[in-house]
Amino acid sequence: MSKQQSGRDDPRFRQIDSFDQYLGTDLARTHGFTSSEEAAGLDPEMVQFQHDRLMRDGYIILHDVVDAATLQALRDEAAPYLDKVGRNSFEGERTQRIYGLPEKLRSADAFIEHPLILAHLDRLFLPNYLLSQAQVINILSGSPAQPLHIDDGFYPWPRPRPALSVATVFAVDDFTEDNGATVAIPGSHRWGEDRFPLPDDPRVKATMPAGSCILFLGNLWHGGGENHSGSSRLAITAQYCEPWLRTQENYFLSVSRETAAAVSENIRRLLGYSIHPPFMGMSDGMHPKRKLPLQED
Repeated sequence: MSKQQSGRDDPRFRQIDSFDQYLGTDLARTHGFTSSEEAAGLDPEMVQFQHDRLMRDGYIILHDVVDAATLQALRDEAAPYLDKVGRNSFEGERTQRIYGLPEKLRSADAFIEHPLILAHLDRLFLPNYLLSQAQVINILSGSPAQPLHIDDGFYPWPRPRPALSVATVFAVDDFTEDNGATVAIPGSHRWGEDRFPLPDDPRVKATMPAGSCILFLGNLWHGGGENHSGSSRLAITAQYCEPWLRTQENYFLSVSRETAAAVSENIRRLLGYSIHPPFMGMSDGMHPKRKLPLQED
């Protein structure tokens, strides 16, 4: 008997006696929860040790997690799109950005769905968490430091509170003291609504070799550093959020259905072709994956 038939015939799916039976229950009969097998296969003690540091400091640096060939593939594929600088001082008037990565750059997938990152997200968020946005960021020499900020400050939930989003910044070029390495304030994820960075707050620079990554909570104060090195500094960043929040980038518009059908299940789920129980994300009362030209068994 197929999974679809058994789900339809199972009386547990048909008789709902109270709203409590909806909450937190995966009612999808054909397209249930999916998870990353690669993330599940990592050493749980290692991931837990890193997770504890992340919750203590608000960030961790993961060294040498991407190989040289993957970095070069991103450099090559991104190069034709690096033709515009930011529109304001926050985007960076000496900073180039590429938006809409899931449609434009398949080489970005390896960073967005990196197994170690997904393993941490599995500990931080509910199942079927979402990709909120992803960008390639190239800070040109002469760029001033970006204003310090928190990534999930636009959600109207006063701090202190749990992080509603998590971000990565992967170093495609080496991050150094003078080329724009990400700046973070350790422990600032625990600050309240009325606490802002002060000049004497201790700050760290995410200096790290290419292929490394800084992973940080969305309520950590941070920003891109000043680049006065004489060379540009290339990175790729992704932000993720709880499955019940609105994402920053509308991937249903920026990613075609054909692309969504062709990517991995991890990427497809992160783009929003998934359900947060009981039915958030549905289309015409059905799982959104039914709108894709998928080859199902």
